[in-house]
Amino acid sequence: MDPHPAGVLPMPGRQRIPGQLSALAVLCLVFLPYALGHYLSCLLRNVNAILAPQLVSALALSPGQLGLLTSAYFFSFAFAQLPVGLALDRFGPRRVQSAMLLLAAIGTFAFAGSSSFTQLIWARGIMGLGLAGCFMAALKAISTWIAPARLPSVQGYLIAAGGLGAASATLPVRLALHHMDWRWVFIWLAGACILVSLLIWLLSPTPPAAQPKPFHRRMVLEICSHASFREVAALVLIPHTVFFGVQGLWIGRWLTDVAKLGEQSVAWLLYLSMAAVIFGAIAVGMITEWAGRRGIPPLTVAGVGVSLFIIVQTGFVLGWAPGFPMLSVLFTLVGTITGIEYAIVTQSMPSTLTGRASTCLNLLIFLGAFLVQAGFGQVIGMWQPDSMNRYPAAAYQTAFGILIAAQFPGLCWFVMRQRRRLRGTL
Repeated sequence: MDPHPAGVLPMPGRQRIPGQLSALAVLCLVFLPYALGHYLSCLLRNVNAILAPQLVSALALSPGQLGLLTSAYFFSFAFAQLPVGLALDRFGPRRVQSAMLLLAAIGTFAFAGSSSFTQLIWARGIMGLGLAGCFMAALKAISTWIAPARLPSVQGYLIAAGGLGAASATLPVRLALHHMDWRWVFIWLAGACILVSLLIWLLSPTPPAAQPKPFHRRMVLEICSHASFREVAALVLIPHTVFFGVQGLWIGRWLTDVAKLGEQSVAWLLYLSMAAVIFGAIAVGMITEWAGRRGIPPLTVAGVGVSLFIIVQTGFVLGWAPGFPMLSVLFTLVGTITGIEYAIVTQSMPSTLTGRASTCLNLLIFLGAFLVQAGFGQVIGMWQPDSMNRYPAAAYQTAFGILIAAQFPGLCWFVMRQRRRLRGTL
């Protein structure tokens, strides 16, 4: 009889449960605490989409300032990727994630107490720094205690937890504003960061210490120069940054300014949009598996998905008013195809490079999201708002047009490469 439950590895090092972790222990001690951290990371990343009117009203922020403020999360998130990856290898997810969530709580408390744009942007940066390791720590923890055969499904549940966090940043936060102002929302979220930090520290088992991986300054260049990495990044990287940079803030502002919807309607549509992340992630996995059984590579699936994503963005430029609510949901639903980037990199690169490639990919994605989110606001700010502080449709059409222009060359390059490969097989 197998002494270990299916899908659960025997527990090395310090043992919280004698000899092994049962399936229930893996769920309660490993998956749930780290999934809660990822949930909070996605919630805080997207919450400004709902709170933007309150922030603009309280501090008289321009679109450029609002974009820069919200994107500060992405900048610090990207800045932390390499050191967090090294720290996770050296000290383990339990120690690193507990400490970083406390740092996130400090940043969130500081955001609640800020009274100027400068204070807000520093607090937002500290918040992003503290939450930078949530997804990576969760992946490392579950890969330590879960058998490899179970990892894809468990990682899917982890992504779903992030989708729930993004959804919670919309309508639930809007409902909370009926009982408290935006500062108290962040105070409660800071308390949640402390609670999850304590849960991970008290409940999560500590894996055996690992030798730290050596770091060299040419690591990013080594990864980026790899042919497989370049091919994937050329197609999917910019759409991925657009997805992250726009859906966390500017979709909500577009619904307010261009679609001219009330705050309650915006909150409801953002809730549907963020919930679509869950269904989109599941659908992408199913479609990729279906295509693989028919000999269609994941990169081709990504190419079709990016094409659809650009078509959706074209709808924002064309300004078809009856389709505004549908466009806001489709942007997030179709945009989840960009998450296939991680799987393609893992499958197409040598096993000795996959860990570092994922870290470098995170670095590039979040730096790009910072540029997209901040730059979008700068473009919008080139126009004057009306008496209700709404910016004209032309401002958003121009901003989306610039994003489409940035993504289109990668898609064209992919199509040309595919045609050359097809001619080579004939």
